[in-house]
Amino acid sequence: MKEALGLTNDELYDVFAEWNTGELDSYLIEITRDIFSVKDDVGDGYLVDKVLDRAGAKGTGKWMSQLALDLGVPSTLVTEAVYARSLSAVKDERERACKVLKGPHGDHCHGTKYEGDKKKFVDDIRHALYASKIISYAQGFVQLQAAAAEHDWPLNFGDCAMLWRGGCIIRAVFLDRIKEAFDADGTLENLLLAPYFTDAVDKAQDAWRHVVATAATLGIPTPAFSTALAYYDGYRRANLPANLLQAQRDYFGAHTFERTDKPRGEMFHAEWLELRREPS
Repeated sequence: MKEALGLTNDELYDVFAEWNTGELDSYLIEITRDIFSVKDDVGDGYLVDKVLDRAGAKGTGKWMSQLALDLGVPSTLVTEAVYARSLSAVKDERERACKVLKGPHGDHCHGTKYEGDKKKFVDDIRHALYASKIISYAQGFVQLQAAAAEHDWPLNFGDCAMLWRGGCIIRAVFLDRIKEAFDADGTLENLLLAPYFTDAVDKAQDAWRHVVATAATLGIPTPAFSTALAYYDGYRRANLPANLLQAQRDYFGAHTFERTDKPRGEMFHAEWLELRREPS
């Protein structure tokens, strides 16, 4: 919104203030709104513009990502957020790269401006944010479910959602919707399959796709939005190209594979080198 649309801090304050009255009502939206209103008390302008773009980390996201890998669950959004902080940390390196690497239209250091309807695009960003937020919570609860199964924890996932309503940075109004989803179906595999969230993501997806595609075209990184969308598109497909991955694994390491025309759990190995067609 700042780089592509050229919104001022006052305009960004208004955007986040409006978002905080709807389905995005949450602690993080609230404090983001506040940040855009704070003037620099030791100089001119706004304080946020004087803050160095180098994000720190205490390790919470890293721990979650490490545990996700141990559990074999795709908590891609938190992991991508951790990597985004890591990329921000190489500030000096980025400043050097900025002088060498080009973006769209040969621009250095910055993306290009959006030429369409600004107000409509801001609303599209709101939809993209809400859909990505749903994906993030869906992945988090999948990880909780996997941990509960691994460690035999008798977790009540609806109650877990309620624990975060107060005194927590992920406090959000839509935690009530999460509790309702698990109360309605205690065996829910993924929040995306609950009717409210299925409908919410479906309604948001055109705007979400438009934001991700536009950001890529403009040369503006949106790692969380794009990672969330990739997860959604992967999760909603009955067939993925992982058959090729498994074929490669069997070719180079004899890791075996299951067949689509045989019962699940029955493993096979092929002599790919002997069966291959020789290149002409």
